[in-house]
Amino acid sequence: MADSVVLYEERGSVAVVSLNRPERLNTLTEELVQGVADAIDRAAASREVRSVVLRGEGRAFTAGYDLEATGASLEAGWSQPYDAPRPEPRPGAWDPVRDYRSMGRNVERFMKIWDCPKPVLGAIHGWAVGGATDLVLCCDLLFMAEDAYIGYAPSRIFGTPTTMLWIYRLGLEHAKQFLLSGDAIDAATAHRIGLVSHVCPAAELDERVEAYARRFEHIPGNQLALNKLLINQAFENMGLRTTQLLGTLFDGMTRHTEEAYRWAESLGEQGLRRTAAARDAPFGDYSARPREDRTPQEQAAKKRP
Repeated sequence: MADSVVLYEERGSVAVVSLNRPERLNTLTEELVQGVADAIDRAAASREVRSVVLRGEGRAFTAGYDLEATGASLEAGWSQPYDAPRPEPRPGAWDPVRDYRSMGRNVERFMKIWDCPKPVLGAIHGWAVGGATDLVLCCDLLFMAEDAYIGYAPSRIFGTPTTMLWIYRLGLEHAKQFLLSGDAIDAATAHRIGLVSHVCPAAELDERVEAYARRFEHIPGNQLALNKLLINQAFENMGLRTTQLLGTLFDGMTRHTEEAYRWAESLGEQGLRRTAAARDAPFGDYSARPREDRTPQEQAAKKRP
């Protein structure tokens, strides 16, 4: 359906899953995260589908969690798969178990991509920021537009990666380089360090990734599933699930420090754009990028009210 926040289409052997909140830069909400999980399940169950493409409508793959809609709270609009008797919490109290269960539910849904028996190819254009990386790094192969950026800006304040696939995709040196700083990674750098498989002109991204996905038509489905499972198992044996448990717990901790509380207050008082710009100003990236470095589409978007 055109008004759905996640679109699903089967084009022969390729299922195309599109994030569809372009007016909000495809930022992640409960409905969108669940929609992606449902679409992956649908593709896995389809007899015709041999591979999946995950992409975004509009001018960005996704800008991460929709903090303007939910603020800093996991209580606002997110599923809560846990409850138990407890006293009425005092204002500002943090419940680490409820927090972990809520964010862990997102990890479970993102990992549908990792666990899907069919190859999932991610197409990154514009931006993939923060929580967007928790989602897209679960893909098997990543294609990136040559003018796109990816990065985990919440490393600077207010988050740690929950699926934590950075270390497994990059290795120690580059994982520390980009997670300790939160620096934005351009497409050329992402390709050089092995974070993405292919870089291509933005206008050709969808065509290129879909053409590559069709290559899997010529390999038996069981062969694809078993090879993917075997590769993934090597990373499972290296402690991926334990790392994700810690990443999800630490994410909650970083959102409940004194600095995080003050950052969230600024979010409510000044809005996301100004708060993020102050965070990124010392680094000169994301919302603080120099105007001359922005694409014409980005400059036009910044002029809109």
